[in-house]
Amino acid sequence: MSAAVNSRNEGRSQAERAYLTLRDLILTLRLPPGSPVQEEPLTRELGIGRTPFREAVKRLESESLIAIYPRRGSFVTEVNITDHALIADVRRRLEGHAAWRAAERATDEERAELAELRRIVGDVSAEQEPIMSVDTLVHRAIYRCTHNRYLEGTLGQYYNLSLRIWCLFFERLPDVTEHVGEHAELLDAVVTGDGERADRIAVAHVDHFEQAIRNVI
Repeated sequence: MSAAVNSRNEGRSQAERAYLTLRDLILTLRLPPGSPVQEEPLTRELGIGRTPFREAVKRLESESLIAIYPRRGSFVTEVNITDHALIADVRRRLEGHAAWRAAERATDEERAELAELRRIVGDVSAEQEPIMSVDTLVHRAIYRCTHNRYLEGTLGQYYNLSLRIWCLFFERLPDVTEHVGEHAELLDAVVTGDGERADRIAVAHVDHFEQAIRNVI
């Protein structure tokens, strides 16, 4: 492989690392809504180059997690709770479809991965970090198993917006382990190839989350 190709691949990997690192700081509220996204301190703290950092900021702007204002700078977007119902409306339509497609299209290797996630779901503790980590693993694994990059990308964006809302209200939500526990039945349906059942469970899961948030607003 040529030095030029190696350089391009390294650049892409740095940009992806910058994106994932900055995204997770926003989703977990370590960069809270409304806070400035300051290039110099963040690149220094995270060990990220300026160019990959700026690419990550532009990508997160396209995903509605960062707002860029001329002459003012970049800021983490505020959480507009009135958007929650709109986000849920999109997810309600697509989460079920993704679960159905995953049940149809997952490879044997992917079904083994989902079966392992099913075991982890049953053992998750009630603490915020493991609960949210497992929830994220399940959703993103199912999206990946659709083998549809457009569906995966769209759902990933809307899931991220929902995840930030969940982080914001986590301490006020009852039965969060039960919410994540719903994934056990969903994973069973996907692993066994029961698309209709997977669709139904995924939609109910979105409905339960929306109602839980409504109850604490």
